[in-house]
Amino acid sequence: MIKAFQMKLFPGMEEEYTRRHNELWPEMREMIHAHGGHNYSIYLDRETNVLYGYIEIEDEALWAKSADTPINRKWWDYMADIMKVNPDNSPVSVDLVKVFHLD
Repeated sequence: MIKAFQMKLFPGMEEEYTRRHNELWPEMREMIHAHGGHNYSIYLDRETNVLYGYIEIEDEALWAKSADTPINRKWWDYMADIMKVNPDNSPVSVDLVKVFHLD
């Protein structure tokens, strides 16, 4: 299953966002894989500061459980100063609807 979503980066935070993801904590990487996430990419539209995420997941229910892991909550707190977040520091995220696919 493929999930695609968008998030919003604060202006001027592109380099910091990239740096933090280039230094992704090993335990965060392990949690993503343990919850069935693979082939994860995030793209930035520099004109709008909108981030577009793409991840392949094995199971929707298993993936949903990743949000409540301590390492994920720690990551959300770590990222909250550079992007738009909800009151619990989870990223404001909007699921995208697939309208076309070509193999």
